[in-house]
Amino acid sequence: MRPEALLALLPLLALPAAADPRFAPVDMPAHAYEGGWEHFTGGGLAVLDCDGDRLPDLVAAGGTAPLRLFRNRGGLVFEAESLGIDATTGAYPLDLDSDGRPDLAVLRAGPDLLLKGGPDCSFVPFEGLGFESGDHWSTAFSATWEPGQSLPTLAFGAYVDRADPEGPFGACDANRLYRPEGSRYGAALPLEPGFCALSMLFSDWGGGRADLRISNDRHYYVRGGEEQMWAMEDPPRLYGPEDGWQSFQLWGMGIASRDLSGDGRPEVFMTSMGDQRLQEPVPGAPGPAYRDVPFSRGTTAHRPHAGADGRPSTGWHVEFGDLDNDGRDDVFIAKGNVDQMPEMAMEDPNSMLLQQPDGSFREVSVAAGVASPARSRGAALADFDLDGRLDLAVVNRRAPLELYRNVTADTGHWLAVTLEQPGPNRNAIGAKIELDLPERRVLREVTVGGGHAGGQLGPQHFGLGAAETVRLRVIWPGGEPGPWQEQAADRAVTLRRP
Repeated sequence: MRPEALLALLPLLALPAAADPRFAPVDMPAHAYEGGWEHFTGGGLAVLDCDGDRLPDLVAAGGTAPLRLFRNRGGLVFEAESLGIDATTGAYPLDLDSDGRPDLAVLRAGPDLLLKGGPDCSFVPFEGLGFESGDHWSTAFSATWEPGQSLPTLAFGAYVDRADPEGPFGACDANRLYRPEGSRYGAALPLEPGFCALSMLFSDWGGGRADLRISNDRHYYVRGGEEQMWAMEDPPRLYGPEDGWQSFQLWGMGIASRDLSGDGRPEVFMTSMGDQRLQEPVPGAPGPAYRDVPFSRGTTAHRPHAGADGRPSTGWHVEFGDLDNDGRDDVFIAKGNVDQMPEMAMEDPNSMLLQQPDGSFREVSVAAGVASPARSRGAALADFDLDGRLDLAVVNRRAPLELYRNVTADTGHWLAVTLEQPGPNRNAIGAKIELDLPERRVLREVTVGGGHAGGQLGPQHFGLGAAETVRLRVIWPGGEPGPWQEQAADRAVTLRRP
């Protein structure tokens, strides 16, 4: 942090409650997300275990700098290695061919890539899949396994069409859907209209099927656009008012979902320029109807919470995670000016929102030690040292990548759950893990996508509070529920489908 930024923060410091999270910075090899116009957006971060040692590794987009792998050697020591790919905006891990090794979908300002993971964290382009990307400015990704398929359905979100001479305003490119045709992919199916997607997520939004929600940047679609939800029918179609979908617009940047209420339907958190938007499902609605609740829940995070810059914030990656293992999911938001937008805050510290017992959220990032004023983009909450506490990694634009160790004292109990199943979709994407806690029931869907330009493939981390044991079951893809079982807290478990 620059000295002048630290001085600006000092007057606002307040002594936190004993339970507030605390993080300590960790030295990392040098890496920054570099570049001009085509890398104002992006800067994603992928979390995966590429060498099978259970320690989460990182792959960070570089923009005009190379895509870089950070191998976790234990003790929060990382070794950096260039993957030799430029013009990258993001990366998402998934086991595409179900061979037990994580692969990568790499987003670029140019042709996107599917990389096959090999031994010792090697990656090479897939051969024989028939995947043809074309030259796009890709800024969003999600994947799901549709019934009966051996390969995942892939969705790539595009930003401005750089070849449109009338652009950039009103020149959003079409998004692309790749549905498998047996053991290969055919031509991409355009999802039109496209409204400059910056995040997308396949999830069961309450209809029993993984549909695709897309968050779009109003800055470039200007008019006539909106947020979107695609019903994964044949062919796909947009949800409309007749389905309960309510039209709304925002400067959408990132998206995350989590069932906060325990009703079995996920809330959705969207970042933007200005207020950050938390929505909850409308009870009893026949379709994917959502209503805004940011003010009642304290999640707007619409202006810098520290420093002297009072202009609106710009939110990018957003992620849920239980930072103190109290059994309530918290939120991290990476923030930073697009570049030099004068109407938006230039000193815009990241936000860490701690969920309270009443379901509201409270800003704690200054006390936690993670209120960096760098122009942040992608991020990840993951247990990098396997001590049961979620740590934090953040990619910054033209500033060093940051890693913070969670050193919070007196945290609650926890459980890390990994799912495996035979055949295609080895990591059981689309499965739901159900926990029966003393005061409520938790339902977590396993997804690939969301955030901003990066995501995770790894254990599902649950904070358990005071519970030393927990009952849980898995509802496997296709809807088959496994048996209820009891697990002891404070350990990592792997649950395998029979």
